[in-house]
Amino acid sequence: MHEVPEKIIQISLAVREAGGRALLVGGCVRDMIMRKPPKDFDLEVYKVEPTLLREILERFGKVNTVGEAFTVYKLGHDLDVSIPRRERKSGRGHRGFAIEGEPGMSVVEATRRRDFTINAILQDPLTGEVIDSFDGEQDIKDRILRAVASDTFVEDSLRVLRAAQFASRLNFTIDAETVALCKTIDLSDLPAERVWGEIEKLLLQSERPSVGLKWLRELGVVEKLFPEIASLVGVEQDKVWHPEGDVFVHTQLVIDRARELIDDLPYPKKVTVMLAALAHDFGKPATTEFLEGHWRSRGHEEGGVEPTIRFLDRLNVHTIDGYDVRGQVIALVREHLKPGEFYKKRDEVGEGAFRRLARRCEPDLLYRVARADSLGRNAEWVPREKWYDAAAQEWFIQRARELEVEKAAPPPILLGRHLMELGVSPGPEMGEVTRA
Repeated sequence: MHEVPEKIIQISLAVREAGGRALLVGGCVRDMIMRKPPKDFDLEVYKVEPTLLREILERFGKVNTVGEAFTVYKLGHDLDVSIPRRERKSGRGHRGFAIEGEPGMSVVEATRRRDFTINAILQDPLTGEVIDSFDGEQDIKDRILRAVASDTFVEDSLRVLRAAQFASRLNFTIDAETVALCKTIDLSDLPAERVWGEIEKLLLQSERPSVGLKWLRELGVVEKLFPEIASLVGVEQDKVWHPEGDVFVHTQLVIDRARELIDDLPYPKKVTVMLAALAHDFGKPATTEFLEGHWRSRGHEEGGVEPTIRFLDRLNVHTIDGYDVRGQVIALVREHLKPGEFYKKRDEVGEGAFRRLARRCEPDLLYRVARADSLGRNAEWVPREKWYDAAAQEWFIQRARELEVEKAAPPPILLGRHLMELGVSPGPEMGEVTRA
């Protein structure tokens, strides 16, 4: 296991001197068992009243309280300290609980309220003793995600989405009983920000987010919350251009390829590329038809705009750190075929076409989405001789770099005031000239 920070050791010693016991719990223990460095730590303190616990913690730094009733104290950015709490369902939603701290609660009773067995393992930071009342270590070895207790699991609807994102991030299988439990849970009470929080982790923290998308469908989340994704299932694609399968299968492959292309981007642009990759073919269900012996989806890029807007509305995604994620995602969906179209007409496409496109979306992000789209046809079950390359997308980004528009369009050389100085009156014609 990874070494426990000295601050946690010292807090645990102080708790022991006060007659209590501090135990690491949750994701930090899971990560250490999996030989991954924990990003943060959760410490649960038994047999110490909240007032005394706060006094102890204040010796080690500034303490912030996260809801007095929850008796959770934050010490720095990477340590949460809590006491066991009793929860009673009192209303709808993941917030509909009456919560009361209970320092004298037993370890088994306290951990029984946790979501999955892999998150219900505790470790004593002073002795190294591992307390595993629900066989979470074995589930980690078997790569199984299993609910701790069915009666408490179903009370928090967010856990259904957490199941999908954990299975995706850890590449675990969800056990059959937990899948069945998840399917029974009503998700209509979940607020957009909590749904987005889990989808965000699934898309950005998974090596293969397609695993999460598969589980979202299996658990009934896609059908209940995301009709735009559900509608992709079974939509035919022509085997000549898409030997991998239907639009849902293609989308799974595309988000995996997109995930491989974002590590060098700032966070808001990572989100943008992943959402655009997920939504890029939302227009196909409404536009796909069988014509002249082939399945075609004419105009699906423009047809995908409205479903994408509805999808982003449902997640309440707008700007992140001042970056217009929403606007860029919509533009990337609308323009995702442009790199291929430009390549086919590369002897005719001039600088102006690139510059105009760069005013609508970022060519660098468009390149990544389009590349993922092209390579998202190369499933492992497709013979290698039928695989597609990304020659068109590579040509596109190289040309954009030559023109120095890969990040954004350059400022226009000709402005309206210049034309007015030449005697041109304001109007539609002036706009056409300045946009050319």
